[in-house]
Amino acid sequence: MKITKEQISNVIWILAIVLILFTPLGFYPRVWVNKIVATIISPSAIDEDEQTVLKNYNWNLVDLDGNQTNLESMKGEVVLINVWATWCPPCVAELPGFVQLYEDYGEEVTFAFVANDQKEKVEAFLKKKGYDLPIYFQVSATPTVLESGSIPVTYIIDKQGNIVVDKTGAANWNSDKTRSLLEKLISE
Repeated sequence: MKITKEQISNVIWILAIVLILFTPLGFYPRVWVNKIVATIISPSAIDEDEQTVLKNYNWNLVDLDGNQTNLESMKGEVVLINVWATWCPPCVAELPGFVQLYEDYGEEVTFAFVANDQKEKVEAFLKKKGYDLPIYFQVSATPTVLESGSIPVTYIIDKQGNIVVDKTGAANWNSDKTRSLLEKLISE
């Protein structure tokens, strides 16, 4: 059996795809693809009649300095919660938008970036990227309405406890649409 140029080409393409999808070498290309996707997708608010209310704010968190807090202390505020990890390409792809959003709204909106990762890896990642975000790790079980089987997942909760945004996957969080939504929620 003679091997053709087309067969060799197909094998090379299959190897390239396998390397990108299933090895650490593919992490950065996946981040890049997710950044492109995130620039296109802007999260939308959930219709009011379909919004879930966060009744149980009991969620113990600890920050990078070891200070404990509870989501209960954020009750009555506009809260943006993002669950992420350093090993997650869509998470890494959308973080620059969050950094910009946090810089502009950090005084008016309570941000909680809950890392699903090891503290040392998170600290090294933040230092390398130069990100200054309020990072937390969960100490107790996540409230049921905030549970997700996927990351990244982001919630925006209004002052009354309504989950206004529930978005899984990478998105453009620094969009005009998100900024308008935050402005509206802050003014309520």
